[in-house]
Amino acid sequence: MKTGTNLWSQAAAVAAKTPESRNRYVDFLRALSICAVVCGHWLVAAPHAVGDEILLQNMLEYQPWTQWLTWVFQVMPVFFIVGGYSNGVSWNAALRDGKPYGEWLRGRLQRLIGPMLPLLVVWVLLGAVGHQVGVSVEMIKVASQMALIPIWFLAVYVMVCVVVPFTYAAWQRFGMWSFFVLAAAVVLDDTLFFAADLRIVGWFNYGFIWLAVHQFGYAWLNGRVSGAARALPWALGGFAVLVGLVTFGPHPVSLVSVPGETVSNSLPPKLPLLVLGIAQGGLLLSLEGPLRRWLARPAPWIATVLVNGMIMTVFLWHLTASSLVIGAVWVLNGLGLHAEPGSGFWWFFRPAWFLVYIIALALFSFVFGRFERGGGSVGVAAWRLIVGAMLVCGGLSLIALHGIGGEGFLGLRWWVVLLPFAGAVLANINPLRRTG
Repeated sequence: MKTGTNLWSQAAAVAAKTPESRNRYVDFLRALSICAVVCGHWLVAAPHAVGDEILLQNMLEYQPWTQWLTWVFQVMPVFFIVGGYSNGVSWNAALRDGKPYGEWLRGRLQRLIGPMLPLLVVWVLLGAVGHQVGVSVEMIKVASQMALIPIWFLAVYVMVCVVVPFTYAAWQRFGMWSFFVLAAAVVLDDTLFFAADLRIVGWFNYGFIWLAVHQFGYAWLNGRVSGAARALPWALGGFAVLVGLVTFGPHPVSLVSVPGETVSNSLPPKLPLLVLGIAQGGLLLSLEGPLRRWLARPAPWIATVLVNGMIMTVFLWHLTASSLVIGAVWVLNGLGLHAEPGSGFWWFFRPAWFLVYIIALALFSFVFGRFERGGGSVGVAAWRLIVGAMLVCGGLSLIALHGIGGEGFLGLRWWVVLLPFAGAVLANINPLRRTG
């Protein structure tokens, strides 16, 4: 209780210093989206003990009706909209103050990459120890891949931050056309993917879709989609198109990958994710006015500040926390893992599982949250930051796709694991550095 009280007091002290000009709704949506991601991941995980083995099942596959829930819990587009708004604000300030691109980018990379490095270190240790005690390479691969799913987001978002000067310049010159051109590229990409069976082009949508949603954040910053009158048409149109795509088009209902599906809306991303972002963004921005007034109250704003103070730690560690809880329960005779996924008994005990996950995540946040508060102002050449970011993102992408397990020394894919660390060294990203 004392720790919780201290954290609230610290958040209250930070909240009290909030300038009047700050849009608190941006911070609220960032916290809301990450909390939704955490709940969504914990909800779809359905580990099931059968005899002497544990099956890592997915509720989206086990009970197809749950795929409709991804329209609520798939909120990565919201995070990119928020990112567009906040990156626009900070880059504008950098231009106004004469801050060099390298200095601006390094601050962004430190906050994004710094907290991720301890997570990789922990999983390298877990993989190496697991290999020594007889855990199969395949199990290390599957477990690490499942726990490290969140890092795909970093691989994309870091590169979106790298090109902010170009995307913001495009917004300033072309306005909404900078969004519409990217949206048209998404449509063309999907057409080539399905109609011409050019599956390789689908991977370009990682750039087209997330940059387009990021541009939508610029539109919010500049008032083009603010308020109910401007935002609701985007929401209504977006949801109408989304329903049409999954009803009459080739796209599945689920907006995240489902094991066994031949087509995924998220791997690689497809048009429904862009449309979902427009719909969710329009709906949430239509509520901005009343919710900003609500956030002017002390309690909701302190809670928002508290979550944002550990947001990367929560996001990065939530699946590691749940995975280790499941592993510990399995070692303890699988208590609670024998319920049939999707049964009434299984759903009844979901809140209890969530509570245990939250406790475990709180412990991880307490231990590793300090890396989120790293900082410092060490000068680094811009080219080193860009190349370092590319190395980090390449490694994270490969780890998110295939985990860390392999046929190398200690059962690990060392060349893949070392890429993010090499990139961090080149960019001089140090999770231990403190803001000074």
